[in-house]
Amino acid sequence: MIGASLRELSAALAAKKVSAVELATLFLDRIERLNPTLNAFITVDRDKTLAMARDADARRAAGEAGALLGVPLAHKDIFCAQGWKTTCGSRMLESFIAPYDATVVEKFKRAGTVTLGKCNMDEFAMGSSNETSYFGAVKNPWDLERVPGGSSGGSAAAIAARLAPAATGTDTGGSIRQPAALCGFTGLKPTYGVVSRWGMIAFASSLDQGGPMAASAEDCALLLNAMAGFDPRDSTSLERPAEDYTRELAKPLAGLRIGLPREFFGAGMSDGVRAAVEAALAEYRKLGATTVEVGLPNSGLSVPAYYVIAPAEASSNLSRFDGVRYGHRAAEYADLNDMYCKSRAEGFGAEVKRRILVGTYMLSHGYYDAYYLQAQKVRRLIAADFAKAFEDCDVIMGPASPSTAFRLGEKAADPVQMYLSDIYTIAVNLAGLPGMSIPCGFDANHLPVGLQLIGGWFDEARMLSVAHQYQLATDWHRRRPAATA
Repeated sequence: MIGASLRELSAALAAKKVSAVELATLFLDRIERLNPTLNAFITVDRDKTLAMARDADARRAAGEAGALLGVPLAHKDIFCAQGWKTTCGSRMLESFIAPYDATVVEKFKRAGTVTLGKCNMDEFAMGSSNETSYFGAVKNPWDLERVPGGSSGGSAAAIAARLAPAATGTDTGGSIRQPAALCGFTGLKPTYGVVSRWGMIAFASSLDQGGPMAASAEDCALLLNAMAGFDPRDSTSLERPAEDYTRELAKPLAGLRIGLPREFFGAGMSDGVRAAVEAALAEYRKLGATTVEVGLPNSGLSVPAYYVIAPAEASSNLSRFDGVRYGHRAAEYADLNDMYCKSRAEGFGAEVKRRILVGTYMLSHGYYDAYYLQAQKVRRLIAADFAKAFEDCDVIMGPASPSTAFRLGEKAADPVQMYLSDIYTIAVNLAGLPGMSIPCGFDANHLPVGLQLIGGWFDEARMLSVAHQYQLATDWHRRRPAATA
């Protein structure tokens, strides 16, 4: 059961080969054994989990059926879950108990999933290595001396080590796709607005998007069926007809046009990543697809544009954490202003402070037009580049990360090098497009490599189909790290 797909777990539950309680216990025992080493979970509550599992078993006994009913799932600790600690990986929210469920959590509850716990993450989703968490760095199950990627690094490590069969994540500039690449599984960032952001603690409101993380494209399609949908409580949620994201999984690849951006295949990509990505493209050609070169001329501006827009929005969103209503409050202070200053100084880590300061500067009088407004104009040019590229192709492919997992501490002292870890993923968020990473091989150090797929707006079903057909022909997504066998 530990290595089973979501469809296999659902079938076993339906056939009464295993109960939801037995399945949850199996994963809880595994978490208890392996989490002290991996640090993938911040919060685990066996009693709450087993109560949810008993409820799922009762629903099945009453005749209810569902693709995810009784299936265990972990949540990134950025999603509010009623009665659970929701920390965002920060001292600021170390003791915060969410009084309500995020829409995503609510939807999964309705589907009958069983929450295994809340996963570790970079503080307020700011990071690419899961080293900025107040609760300590997460370890990559493929090599415990390396990072799992970020900010959804806890979810990534949990899936790679099979502490959970699936998890939720969020992606602001690559925070689902990059850890999926570095940990060797499938992660999907949907089109902006497809998944509700209500109850998902905001980092950069125009970029954040929740998405599924699991072993395979088929698993992600099942999860997205539960996650997606209009939410009137979220002003950025899009009112669209419901979709079945599994509907095109069986569609063959004959006639598929794959766009290869020349900007993604230049200098900066490691040899191991290049070899694995090129081998994956060769496999796609064998399966009937054709490749064509496309251009994304403004993609080189995506990192500087992102690091104007995202910190600016973060400085606004994080202003609510002031020690007054909830969150950390300094023990000693002279007056109200001193309380604000000390509470925020103590509650936020170095990377969060850096981005708040940068963002506040960008939005200050005299600099808004020079920086923030210009970055928004660049964002529009990047989206236009993608629209033009999709005139010549159906899906765009390239690396998800320029390298495989780097060592813990290797980039911690150099923020710019850390930011460049997301060089291939950020443009997708700026354009609001769907993107995903699927495992496509290993480098010389036996570390996973991720292939990035980028689809047109609302083209998740086709993108999932393209990934699924590749996974039917290969077994990279079934590989497991030996250290957590």
